[in-house]
Amino acid sequence: MSLAWVLMPDHLHWLIQLGQGVSLSMPIRTLKGRSARALGHPVWQRAFHDRALRREDDVVSVARYIVANPVRAGLVSRVGDFPHWDAVWL
Repeated sequence: MSLAWVLMPDHLHWLIQLGQGVSLSMPIRTLKGRSARALGHPVWQRAFHDRALRREDDVVSVARYIVANPVRAGLVSRVGDFPHWDAVWL
């Protein structure tokens, strides 16, 4: 389940909740494959970097941090001004 994401000019931040028995590689492979087919060529690097959240991590705070990346990068002054993001809470 996709909880929050932001597509930056050169990378993606994506907060997802995996289902029982689903490895992280599965949704990443699907995203990369569908993107490549839609654009007619691969656009993602072969590997990916992940970070697992612990139960005590505040998922909503992590989502806010993710969608605020364009502001911290100086691309926009407000999150709402950046067109390539979404979060289930916001």
